[in-house]
Amino acid sequence: MGEAGFSLVLDIVVRIEILLYAVCMAAFFYPFMTGKKEQRKNRIKKVLMVFLIYTIMYFVNMATSVYGWLCMIIVLILLVASSKFLDMDREFTFFWGVIFFCIRNLSVLMMRSVSYFLDKYLVRKAETVKDIENVFRNATLNYIFVAVLQIILFIVMLYVVIRLLKKKTMKLHIKELCYLLLIPITGILFVNIIFNILLIVNENLVFQLYEQFPVFLGIVPMVAALFYAGILITIVSYQKMIGLQEEKEKYFVEQQQVHAIQERMEEVEHFYNGIRQMKHEMKNHLTNIKGLVRNGSYEEIEQYIDQMDESMNVFELTIKTGNTVTDVIVNDKQKAAEKQEIQFKSEFSYPKSEGYNAYDIGVIINNLLQNALEACGKMAEGKKYIYLSGRQKKKFYLINVKNSFEGEVLFDTKTNLPLSTKGKDISLHGIGLSNVKREVDKYMGDVDFKVKKNEFSVTVLLQERRKK
Repeated sequence: MGEAGFSLVLDIVVRIEILLYAVCMAAFFYPFMTGKKEQRKNRIKKVLMVFLIYTIMYFVNMATSVYGWLCMIIVLILLVASSKFLDMDREFTFFWGVIFFCIRNLSVLMMRSVSYFLDKYLVRKAETVKDIENVFRNATLNYIFVAVLQIILFIVMLYVVIRLLKKKTMKLHIKELCYLLLIPITGILFVNIIFNILLIVNENLVFQLYEQFPVFLGIVPMVAALFYAGILITIVSYQKMIGLQEEKEKYFVEQQQVHAIQERMEEVEHFYNGIRQMKHEMKNHLTNIKGLVRNGSYEEIEQYIDQMDESMNVFELTIKTGNTVTDVIVNDKQKAAEKQEIQFKSEFSYPKSEGYNAYDIGVIINNLLQNALEACGKMAEGKKYIYLSGRQKKKFYLINVKNSFEGEVLFDTKTNLPLSTKGKDISLHGIGLSNVKREVDKYMGDVDFKVKKNEFSVTVLLQERRKK
């Protein structure tokens, strides 16, 4: 094989490498840019977009000999610009792109030591034409072999990172993004520095790093591996931090709910104490009424009875659900609705079956009604209303909450739960609905959301649990 053949093979291998890296990038982004219910046609468009961005830019790079780092920056900019089409956050898209290029560069750097070692033994000094042909042939085989190993190593490293994230997109803010990018960007800079000093040609002076310092044959791949380990550790640490934060928020919301229910139960206890007191006082009331009858004070009797009605109305629960816990929650939400001039209607009936827990049902309707109250409270105009229903059908129990709202309802692509559009209450709103989903899962049930014009509807399906 001559020099022309060697150059041709090199050119073909480089083009194949570009295509393989483009496929890897598309596969790397794929789990995070597609929804579960998305049509296949849309998924193909997104994958093709990522593939073409990488392929076109690096083929242009081959033709124009643009700096590799500049090409990488342009690809990252194009990916971030396409993030909305890919259904990914811009911050996460940028982070994921940097991780991809860092791992690619680290894998290349690791294989440079292998390439140098094989070159030293396969490519010998040529003295004859035949020797020259053998040199080019061995150099070609060495290049192809190292390229294959490099791609395999790169794929393995990518796969580990994907498995580590478990296909969960991270919501990143600027501070978090800077924290996560510290090691990857440092790794990319380190690789570029090493590439620039591996071979330095200055007039008649040729400096090869590995020839002058053979120890770097082991040190450089080891440092690259440490950078990769640092990336993995950073991602794991961040995930644990986010997990602890989510648990803290869930615990906070659960404590708030438990505290609220306890307060309502105390109100119910106060209500029943009032009823008992009223019973004891009824004898006195009857004695007073008899005295007024004897005196013929009929107008005073009527006034006295009206006062009794008013005092008894204080302890009256206007909505009866068939369970103390749900009585308290529904009546409490009704009073809150009346204060905000929201029309509240309930046809909720607690299930007669013992296969349901009152606390679980209470958590569900408390969260759903609270969200409905918040949505109605944000309305500037229009009719405000909340409708609650709950009915049992054989072994199933259906809870439905409808409410008016204005604005737009956004859904989380991961959980399919609606998100608030008001910014500040996004996390708590999401946790409340997550708590509903958690309670529903206990009963092997389902939650369905529907938006029709200015009405938002939530339907919860619960399945009766068997007694243990």
